[in-house]
Amino acid sequence: MRLKLVPSETSFDFFRLSKFTLGASALAMIASVVLFFMIGLNYGIDFRGGTTIRTDAQNAVDITAYRAALKPLNLGDVSITEVIDPADQLAGIAPTVSQIRIEAQQGEEAATVDMVQMVKTALVAVDPTMSFPQIDSVGPKVSGELIQTAVIAVVLAISAVLFYIWLRFEWQFSVGAVVALIHDIVLTIGIFSLLQIKFDLAIIAALLTIVGYSLNDTVVVFDRVRENLRKYKKKLLKDVLNMSINETLSRTVMTSVTTLIALISLFVLGGDVIRGFVFAMIWGVVVGTYSSVFIASAILLRLGVKRDWDKVDDGRSGTQFANIDA
Repeated sequence: MRLKLVPSETSFDFFRLSKFTLGASALAMIASVVLFFMIGLNYGIDFRGGTTIRTDAQNAVDITAYRAALKPLNLGDVSITEVIDPADQLAGIAPTVSQIRIEAQQGEEAATVDMVQMVKTALVAVDPTMSFPQIDSVGPKVSGELIQTAVIAVVLAISAVLFYIWLRFEWQFSVGAVVALIHDIVLTIGIFSLLQIKFDLAIIAALLTIVGYSLNDTVVVFDRVRENLRKYKKKLLKDVLNMSINETLSRTVMTSVTTLIALISLFVLGGDVIRGFVFAMIWGVVVGTYSSVFIASAILLRLGVKRDWDKVDDGRSGTQFANIDA
């Protein structure tokens, strides 16, 4: 017996509440933009510039003692967090690893050897068993360039999607897919702003991965829409869209659920190093699946679409490559 998360044949009306879903998505996007400008993102060292020092000791982490030891050094914004190993947490063992983030020092392009040595000396005085397995430093100039490069990467990815879908289908499909992608990215930035999860280069990688995942879901639905538009030329566009989404629903749900199982396992057991990246991926899979069904298709319904697919294409409509499998 095959496992089925969704029955083989469904007949859900995905547009019955389209005004509600589109309205809720629009409000969520507005809220995300407001959160971004009012609260901002919790940028990591990659984007803010500064130094990250990872410590390891035989004794449990004492954040209060560490902070008291570093305060006389006048290093500015210093953040100290425990690095929790899920296996130790389940065994009831107190964390012995910490991560110390120090803001970029004024007038310095990178952390000086003297500053790092002062931090080491102060912390070893608190716990003589302490070692420093990892020290990373990024200057303010480099961090500014990284922000610019990250924004360009996301914009280029969305532009490439717009161009590809336009060639593959029609411009209406392209607009629907890109609106869905922007929806996913804006909501992801909003949740990171709300929860103040560290936003670094790994999250940019997650955003680009979300773009690819969401696009994959959307293209599967749109490809079925195009097939059904050829087969059912007299059906209303709304009925064709509903039929297409229902026909691909089992595949969409199975893909999303199996992906989420792997991601949740990584989130729980993978440790703090990749937790932000995995959280972004989990959120992206959820909103990406939602947008493929409720946003992209709803935009396509409102824009309308070509119905007579048997007409010879003159190469000007953007569908001259529609019959090429890719």
